[in-house]
Amino acid sequence: QVQLEESGGGLVQAGGSLTLSCAASGSIVSINVMGWYRQAPGKQRDLVAAIGSGGGTNYADSVNGRFTISRDTAKNTVYLQMNSLKPEDTAVYYCQYIGYVGSTRRDYWGQGTQVTVSS
Repeated sequence: QVQLEESGGGLVQAGGSLTLSCAASGSIVSINVMGWYRQAPGKQRDLVAAIGSGGGTNYADSVNGRFTISRDTAKNTVYLQMNSLKPEDTAVYYCQYIGYVGSTRRDYWGQGTQVTVSS
């Protein structure tokens, strides 16, 4: 089992910045991907950004150039620096951890943290 502890959500004005953190603990494996998804009311949960254990990153088009994902491997923690926030970034943000062992993939999710951007 892997536990994920998220922090950093809150209320911010448009144009402002927030940083989300997600610390993983438990049965961490060396090959993994950590990332952030978000879900606005009435919408599906979509990928925001992800980073692999090798350092490769992937971003949604809507956040590319505004958000930066990074990780501290020693602390098993992933960060999402969000700049130039827009009201449409308002959502619950969920941390995801995917562990790969051979052909087995295991997904874990955090509880979610609310990000609200006021106009």
